[in-house]
Amino acid sequence: MKATGIVRRIDELGRVVIPKEIRRTLRLKDGDPLEIFTERDELMLKKYSPIATLEKFSEGTARSLSDLSGHLAVICDTDEVLCAAGEGRRELNKRHISAALERIMQERRSYVANLAEGGDIVPLTEEGGANATAQVIVPVVCGGDCLGAVSLLAFGEGARMESGAVNLCRLTAEILASQFE
Repeated sequence: MKATGIVRRIDELGRVVIPKEIRRTLRLKDGDPLEIFTERDELMLKKYSPIATLEKFSEGTARSLSDLSGHLAVICDTDEVLCAAGEGRRELNKRHISAALERIMQERRSYVANLAEGGDIVPLTEEGGANATAQVIVPVVCGGDCLGAVSLLAFGEGARMESGAVNLCRLTAEILASQFE
């Protein structure tokens, strides 16, 4: 743990204000759920991610999706890429998601783009990552809340996301969402 040098007092209702600069650095927004951990005299707050609680399930799901589709499969929560399977996965794992991907998740609509047809490929991470030529992104939505997204990326000149791959991606997002119902 890293010391910030910031000290805050608990008010009469038991609240503590998290400074704006720390919220910005950790990408905490109004309404974000926080998980509370304690150990002896330490208290730790962590942004809660329901999908991250299914880490092993998500990894297996991404592997299966990649095997079935033949594309790079990516599962992310609302902050970072949780797991990726297929060619090029290493450059995406545990990276913060891009603002463009965040917007797609907020809209709660699937996004399909084929570069060969003039579509805009959305970078999945802030660093950009894989140079895909076709992609599909499907938000994972449960009870009206967006928990993350499932994505397939294709590479190579003229690559396209066919309807079968899009349907596989949608099915995977529904399966992940059903784990929280």
